Amino acid sequence: MTAIGFRVKSGRAVGVAVSGSIASPEPIARVLVELSDPAVPETRQPFHDGFGTAQEDPRVIERLTAIVERCAQRSIAAMLEDARLQSCRQAGLVVGSLIDPDRVGNPHIRAHAMEGRLFRTALEEALRAHRVACTTIVEKTLPAAAVRRLNRTDAEIRRTVAAFGRALGSPWRIDEKAAATAAWMALP
Repeated sequence: MTAIGFRVKSGRAVGVAVSGSIASPEPIARVLVELSDPAVPETRQPFHDGFGTAQEDPRVIERLTAIVERCAQRSIAAMLEDARLQSCRQAGLVVGSLIDPDRVGNPHIRAHAMEGRLFRTALEEALRAHRVACTTIVEKTLPAAAVRRLNRTDAEIRRTVAAFGRALGSPWRIDEKAAATAAWMALP
């Protein structure tokens, strides 16, 4: 069994794939999934119209959202062509927040919430189109959720994830660690 975890960011997602089981996970790959188009810089923050200003033109938002969705579909299709990842049927997505953007009063903060939702849902839809089931975890709840799901102490989890990093090489930062933890949690 192979599972992949992602730390979803604006315009991209860092992914780490593991195989095996919860009892004996093995790291197999690190990937970067582009969720925006480098040729269209506005797709990195499609709900912004310049620094600190929310985009309010629905036609612009619709066009940029469609590009993000296409980028996610292309990136996931290309990722799953990797022979090591073709058996992947489970994914864990680590996100900053699940807040409903409509409940955010400040237009600039609402734009960030809308982008978070867009990149998360574009990635989820792309994965589901390839029959990969998704579970979403808010980053600040990840350590406690991992302890419960993996039935290990936080220290044991950190040591195992650090070993994943040694096996996969640098860089091995907080995003890779979160993605690796989510992937491990997604294993049977």
